[in-house]
Amino acid sequence: MILPVEDEAAVEQAMGAPRAVIYKHSPRCGVCVASDQEIRHFVDGPCDIPVYWIDVVARGRLSQLVAAQVGVTHESPQVILLERGRVVWHASHWEVRASDLEEQVTRLSTR
Repeated sequence: MILPVEDEAAVEQAMGAPRAVIYKHSPRCGVCVASDQEIRHFVDGPCDIPVYWIDVVARGRLSQLVAAQVGVTHESPQVILLERGRVVWHASHWEVRASDLEEQVTRLSTR
């Protein structure tokens, strides 16, 4: 499920979820085209973790809020896997891949 982040309440919802993915992207970035496809592939896969989608151009302040709350420097594209509001894995640019994200979720589920 893709959930657009349009306000601070959505950020807090992501932080309070048992598990969540925050995905930051820019509609102006060529690298983001590929990572957008990867995230959509993840959403269509077997994992049922919500993906909170932040457009960093339209919602830059919210992207910076996430960076401050989780302690991961802002990049775009960027994917951050959270468990109870804590970062358990993150990747950016060409490293945003559905297979890697699925692997990290599986790792969490088996510990």
